[in-house]
Amino acid sequence: MEGTAQNAASQKQAMIYICGECHAENEIKARDPIRCRECGYRMMYKKRTKRMIVFDAR
Repeated sequence: MEGTAQNAASQKQAMIYICGECHAENEIKARDPIRCRECGYRMMYKKRTKRMIVFDAR
């Protein structure tokens, strides 16, 4: 049952998206409409992560 508790916690957490038109930051949850709260534009970009990611190139 641990998986369901972890899944419920991840759904409540909002992701930060940046509007493609006015560049405002918006917190959007899983069931929220994809729309900027400032200008109403519908094209959103996910904010870049601060976590270090390393790829092994060959």
